[in-house]
Amino acid sequence: MVFEDKVLQCRDCENDFTFTVGEQEFYAEKGFQNIPARCPDCRRARKGQSNRSFSSEREMFDVVCSGCGCETQVPFKPRGDRPVYCWECFRNASSY
Repeated sequence: MVFEDKVLQCRDCENDFTFTVGEQEFYAEKGFQNIPARCPDCRRARKGQSNRSFSSEREMFDVVCSGCGCETQVPFKPRGDRPVYCWECFRNASSY
């Protein structure tokens, strides 16, 4: 499949933006069927809003990591019958 840069109009700000060949190849590689409806700036702004609203609504709980012993916060109330890890220890354990 041959790709060419496409000029699209953002659904939010109505400014034109370019859907580049590289982006189109990425979309095709991931199997995405739809072209982007928002420009990169509006996509970032929208993603930032959803992340902030989600994290501000979620209650965080103070814990001590079972792996390294550092103090951290987790988005769930620990039950006490299972170990709780900081993000770094969790990520390292998940990579195996």
